Amino acid sequence: MNFEQGVLKYKEGDFEAALVIFTALIHHETENPTLYLYRGRVLTRLGKGMEALADFDRLVELEPYNTDYISDRGVVLHLLGRNDAALDELDRAANLDPKNPYRYSSRAYLKDRMGDLLGAIADYEKAIELDPEDAVAYNNLGLVEEKLGRKEKANAYFTKADELSAYPPKKETTLPASQTASIQPLASANPVKKVSKPPKMTVTYFFSTLKALVTKPEIRMEFSSFLKAVFTKKRV
Repeated sequence: MNFEQGVLKYKEGDFEAALVIFTALIHHETENPTLYLYRGRVLTRLGKGMEALADFDRLVELEPYNTDYISDRGVVLHLLGRNDAALDELDRAANLDPKNPYRYSSRAYLKDRMGDLLGAIADYEKAIELDPEDAVAYNNLGLVEEKLGRKEKANAYFTKADELSAYPPKKETTLPASQTASIQPLASANPVKKVSKPPKMTVTYFFSTLKALVTKPEIRMEFSSFLKAVFTKKRV
């Protein structure tokens, strides 16, 4: 068993086999952060949140200022329902990496889920300030404005998102609950659909939604490859 075999099983969605490989590798390389990163991702996809958190704890212990690891740890905390702790991690990532628009977009998504709509708006606005061509940030900002009943502002952001993405509007369709895919690096960005009521939070839904927060290749980094693209349908 070697690292390449583990990555292959991981990308194929054979998470049980990947778990065996990465666990064996960690037994021989206890200080290798990449092994903990992949095993943590595998454990997360298997629904073993507490075990995954232990691996991300170890990652942050090995590299305490790695903002990708900090953000990944925040994802796991969120999936475990520990939103306050997750927000603390995303705050720390943004403080360490303040010029990266993705830090604000990902934190805005979490704030939206927590019901802090004004906080989400502020973060999306900051993300757009840092990257004025981020169509998805405009679209998501419109969604939050719409929740506040500010239709005119929401429509203006949706229009801007359409202009930047160059995709014509399509009717909303519901994402099948069974739709899943293995995690892999993103090849391109896809707009987020407009959602009137967010589905129940699951690992699959979280991966599919948060992935769409980034459009610039240079700011996707490791966190982006953690979030697999299945959320490709366009909003109304």
